[in-house]
Amino acid sequence: MKCKMLASLCITEASRWSILIRLALAGVFIPEGIQKLMFPEILGSGRFAKIGIPYPEFMGPFVGWVEIICGSLILIGLFSRLAAAPIIITMLVAIFTTKIPIWMGQDWMLTETMIFYVRDLKTYGFWSFMHEARLDWAMLMAACYLFIVGSGQWSIDKLMIRKCDM
Repeated sequence: MKCKMLASLCITEASRWSILIRLALAGVFIPEGIQKLMFPEILGSGRFAKIGIPYPEFMGPFVGWVEIICGSLILIGLFSRLAAAPIIITMLVAIFTTKIPIWMGQDWMLTETMIFYVRDLKTYGFWSFMHEARLDWAMLMAACYLFIVGSGQWSIDKLMIRKCDM
């Protein structure tokens, strides 16, 4: 019973070439997570405070660890669907907090306590937003892909399913 439950989380019929998507996600999120912990003032809690993320002293390291752990799980293809979910949330938050202000060309307030600050750029508006959000969008779509199809044939998920079928 336990094996069948585990297999249902890991099931994947995706191509073995899904490994390329996994490598792309891991290649971005593992180093970014490490840098959030190594350079908190620039990329972690300090940056989160400048952006307007609530509780930056907590959220900076938390997001760093989420990126490292989920990126590592995606890299090896273990519980990739579950690992993709926090990455999707991370990317949506990144777009809403750092890219929407670029589109609007001004700070914007989600609630009375959550104000997201626009950074200094030469231009603002839709095309600046599209330019600045290109990596965020690519990572979001890659994580959505893994969430939908799973980690693929070359993964620990696939090995666990084979073991359960025996």
